[in-house]
Amino acid sequence: MNNKFDALKDDDSGDHDQDNCSPKDGEKEKNDEEEKDSNTTKRKAVVPGAGEHPLQYNYTFWYSRRTPGRPASTQSYEQNIKQIGSFASVEQFWRFYSHMIRPDDLTGHSDFHLFKEGIKPMWEDDANKSGGKWIIRLRKGLASRCWENLILAMLGEQFMVGEEICGAVVSVRFQEDIISIWNKTASDQATTARIRDTLRRVLNLPPNTIMEYKTHTDSIKAWEDFHGLVNASGGR
Repeated sequence: MNNKFDALKDDDSGDHDQDNCSPKDGEKEKNDEEEKDSNTTKRKAVVPGAGEHPLQYNYTFWYSRRTPGRPASTQSYEQNIKQIGSFASVEQFWRFYSHMIRPDDLTGHSDFHLFKEGIKPMWEDDANKSGGKWIIRLRKGLASRCWENLILAMLGEQFMVGEEICGAVVSVRFQEDIISIWNKTASDQATTARIRDTLRRVLNLPPNTIMEYKTHTDSIKAWEDFHGLVNASGGR
């Protein structure tokens, strides 16, 4: 699988430094189809095209952006996540990725999410609720390289943990950027350790890099506690 990416990267990835289009450009390609299917219970699954290199799983790109300081809720968060599109092959991935702005060029409070098809990038999703994520905080200027290395490793099945991987997120913030990889079973310490070691290798992280594992249960509790305090104080 890794060889398929190596063979296609130079020819199909496009000139990353020259891509200044909005993340929603990729979304436009799917808008008509998404609107037609919005009232149906099943969407037509994406499949590899003739002669394309299939991935082990189908994946979906998502994008979200919000104004810091604005009160948030689970419902508003879900409404704010925009689906860019799904893909089933290496070639289909590059078709989306080569037209997306790079994380280092995003502004404000923005996130890209890449999750297996059918899994929403939310703590409460059935595939995520018993899991957690490895978190790495990056100084500004490193997000684009680390994000690309992370998602190529994920799509190329380099983590070798079966179906444990759910997806990955890059979060662009004002002072720093954050990347994370989500897995299904937070209690499986052997698996989380293997993900950590693979993450350190594929990102070529210095030995002193701080890596934090956080369960989604803890994330939900922290979020509820914070918003409970905010509401109690009458603040926003």
